[in-house]
Amino acid sequence: MIPELGHFALVVAFVLCGAQAFFPLVGAVAGNRAWMDVGRFAARGQAAFLTIALACLTYSFAVSDFSVAYVAQNSNSALPMHYRISAVWGAHEGSMLLWGWILSLWTLAVTVFSRALPAQLLARVLGVMGLVSLGFLAFILTTSNPFSRLDPAMIEGRDLNPLLQDPGLIFHPPLLYLGYVGFAVGFAFAIAALLGGRLDAAWARWSRPWTLAAWSFLTLGIALGSFWAYYELGWGGWWFWDPVENASFMPWLAATALIHSSAVTEKRGVLKGWTVLLAITVFALSLLGTFLVRSGVLTSVHAFATDPSRGVFILGLLVAVIGGSLLLYAWRAVTISKSSASFAPISREGFILANNLLLFVAMATVLLGTLYPLAVDALGYGKLSVGPPYFNTVFIPLMLAVAVIIGAGVIARWRNDLAPRIGRRLRPAAVATAVVAVAAIAVTRDAPGIRAALAVSLAVWIVSSTITAMNVRFRPWSALAASLAQVPAAQWGMVIAHIGFAVSLVGIALSSLYSTETHRRMVPGDRVEVAGYAFAFTELREVDGPNYRATEAVFEVAAHGQAASVLRAQKRIYSASNMPMTEAGIDGAFTRDLYVSLGEPLEGNAWSVRLYVKPYIRWIWLGAILIAGGGFVAAFDRRYRLLARRNVVGPATEPRAMAGQ
Repeated sequence: MIPELGHFALVVAFVLCGAQAFFPLVGAVAGNRAWMDVGRFAARGQAAFLTIALACLTYSFAVSDFSVAYVAQNSNSALPMHYRISAVWGAHEGSMLLWGWILSLWTLAVTVFSRALPAQLLARVLGVMGLVSLGFLAFILTTSNPFSRLDPAMIEGRDLNPLLQDPGLIFHPPLLYLGYVGFAVGFAFAIAALLGGRLDAAWARWSRPWTLAAWSFLTLGIALGSFWAYYELGWGGWWFWDPVENASFMPWLAATALIHSSAVTEKRGVLKGWTVLLAITVFALSLLGTFLVRSGVLTSVHAFATDPSRGVFILGLLVAVIGGSLLLYAWRAVTISKSSASFAPISREGFILANNLLLFVAMATVLLGTLYPLAVDALGYGKLSVGPPYFNTVFIPLMLAVAVIIGAGVIARWRNDLAPRIGRRLRPAAVATAVVAVAAIAVTRDAPGIRAALAVSLAVWIVSSTITAMNVRFRPWSALAASLAQVPAAQWGMVIAHIGFAVSLVGIALSSLYSTETHRRMVPGDRVEVAGYAFAFTELREVDGPNYRATEAVFEVAAHGQAASVLRAQKRIYSASNMPMTEAGIDGAFTRDLYVSLGEPLEGNAWSVRLYVKPYIRWIWLGAILIAGGGFVAAFDRRYRLLARRNVVGPATEPRAMAGQ
């Protein structure tokens, strides 16, 4: 009865989505407050019934109900309980239910935290989100029902993919979906503003905290996915420009442009049309990522489904969203173009726009590299591979330019500024950057050293210019605390995020330039030197896990004659699927990682072994955590709540309101 209850809850949620989509939109046109209010109640009911549906599916996994086809295909009675729970979203049907549930939570949050918005705007926002939910629930019910029964039931399940039997599965998909799906809120605000014909600063101000929160969740999701691939796949890398990796990175790049563009629209009432287009683009890219992962057009360790019929449905939804949004945008083009505000090229708006264009071009290059091989294959011209050489050659220079412009952008004044004034303000940052660059080049004069010096000096440039822009009084020291307390949360968020970007930049550069790798044939007793570390293969033993058997190799690592770490790498065979998996042995530290990965067994008790020393690689993910933390701090700036309660309709006039954005 539990699966039937879950299916019934899905059907009821679908009906409530229809009510949420229809009544608020019609009520907003007719000015009928009662109809507009239906949206709030329908959204809350939808969240409740989708929670019931997800709970029913979770229960089916927990008790190993193999009469449910989805459970039988993705679980096993020997699977540990925490992996049974996370297996709920370990394959296509359950992950789509998770998607719909998270969308209902975002919608519920809008009904709770946006009650101070004008009734018609809130009704339109809920109506648009209802339409999106309606499309995805229709997709689940027609092509991806997680509650389909097997008759007769299977005696034992097939097992969860061993690659997914990892703590990463517990956190990575929910975080990623909180970002993907959260962009539906910013999209809904943009469409609601277009429907109402009122593209002023207010809608950007109201939607910006939601976009910041979704962007922060997506940042964490991408970072966790990168770290998961790093330690789980055994190849020692953290990013391979895999098409499915790119599918999540593209909306992140566009959303990074959006949160900066919306700051300009909020503060100055300009770039309205660009901000709306970015909001549409971000959500469209989220749908495109869903299509790529679930249509079967890609073969990847990250892909979920290979059913073309599902891809056609999502492609249709993608076309409807993009086509309908652009038609609406064209209809309101005259309204968008009416703006009395202007700005000079040398101004904060000008620098933000320049960085926006660079980010958009970077996103377009990733999009081209991802889709071009698919188009060539579809047209019958054969297989084409676009890999890291293309992406690194095109993408890295764009990001370096972004880093340079950040320094000037945070210092520049709104509307108009003078280059000499910006130069004077940036003098301390320029001096610090130059000193670091010269010192770094003097220490290492080879080509990798020069590239590392460039990256580190750019990081110093970002951090020093960002701190300069805070306008904090350091003297006398007694005034420092009071000065810091006056900095708005939005500016603190900017500072933290920019420092995080600098930290990641250093981690990417140093780990890429100075990582050391060797591939050896080793037997117990062998010793190999790698980058000053001695890896001694001391023991080979058999280990039993809850649902696997493993061969474990023990390595003792020493540096300068002193014991540094003990690493344990495994080659596992999972009982249910008889599938092999590699578990790397890693010792992570602030300035380096020691990494051992077992390959295939060779003759004479020997093994193929990969040994790595990776300096500063953890800074990549530390920087990502800081970036996400900065986004959350900015999203919870209390000024957004206060301004929403006042129903402000013009650009904010506080002199320091968006000083940091």
